[in-house]
Amino acid sequence: MTYRRAAIPALIGGLLLTALLWWAGATADALHLPGSGERLGADAVAELQSWLAPWAYDPPAFLDAGAMASGYVGDTMGDDNRSFYNGLYTTGVQIRYGAVFALFVLGALLLIRRLPPVRGRTTAAFLALWAWGAVAGTLALAVSAPWLIASTGHGSYRFLPQLASVIAAGRQLPVAVGLVAAGAAVLVARIAVKGAGPLPRTDVPARAARLAATAGTAVIALSVVVLSYHSVAAALQELTPGGGLLSEPGDLLRQWLLLGAWSGPEGVPLGEWLLYRASDVALLVVFWWALRALPGLLTRVTLPAMAVGAVCATVLALLASQLVRIAVVQAGPQQSLLHFSAVIGNGIPAALTCGLAAGVVATTVLGLALRGAPDTAA
Repeated sequence: MTYRRAAIPALIGGLLLTALLWWAGATADALHLPGSGERLGADAVAELQSWLAPWAYDPPAFLDAGAMASGYVGDTMGDDNRSFYNGLYTTGVQIRYGAVFALFVLGALLLIRRLPPVRGRTTAAFLALWAWGAVAGTLALAVSAPWLIASTGHGSYRFLPQLASVIAAGRQLPVAVGLVAAGAAVLVARIAVKGAGPLPRTDVPARAARLAATAGTAVIALSVVVLSYHSVAAALQELTPGGGLLSEPGDLLRQWLLLGAWSGPEGVPLGEWLLYRASDVALLVVFWWALRALPGLLTRVTLPAMAVGAVCATVLALLASQLVRIAVVQAGPQQSLLHFSAVIGNGIPAALTCGLAAGVVATTVLGLALRGAPDTAA
């Protein structure tokens, strides 16, 4: 499938993702209306605010130049520079929405071209685009974070921990609206692919595909089992070289390296401990299965396609593990659906880092295994 045919569905998916995020962010003020807490409940309102506030276009109340709201930090001379900080906030939000559109389109172009949604590939293409929508949202948060941090008036204080906090916020919304954007992109791509001629599949021997998937899964397991172990994670958290603006990178490192938190439970029977680890097992199993199938689904195995596909597989495996964690560990009669959603999207920055590394390793192993391999297809 050519880039020209893939461009239209990628653009439509990007526009829809951006528009839905903007629309959802624009409704954040409605949660402050009188009676919203009584109708929805205080806990539900607070959870929805955590979903919507990072994508809200209107600046926070403390940047309103006509109000002396709490939260504003003036300069050392006591001057009121809220108009300047308001401009920084507006610029940051514009960068955020521009970045989420551009990043989704770039990734969707590659995915739709190498993973066209024809028979046998439609579900895979939909899942990959959905996962990439969540990645695009996370990257947009990271790109725009410096402007939004500076708009608070104290951006130089503990900048890296603030950066980690901004990136971690608002992760649920791209996961939710990405379903709609991915569905629309796949529907348009199915129309665009008509008349494109036969779209080949890569003939990958089963043994080579299994070796590549196992090598890639070993990279993911390094994060899930080793780096996420509580003592190693604590060492990362406490890493504090020197002082100044870029001190205390522990929060940021944890976010971009750890796919889980291997921290318990302790002092329980083996069966209960294994039940608690079911989410970690689910993550590794789903990732291995997706990475094993990926080379055979691609029209051509290339390093960019495998790397982006591995990132999408990591995000999907992460979401599956979080659903297992909700169902097995956190479920209870007093827990609401919104309470469950608090864990959705955790670890997507780490999924990007580890997924890219796993994709590179899997591609390298696959290339080595294909040399002199038999012709048995995967």
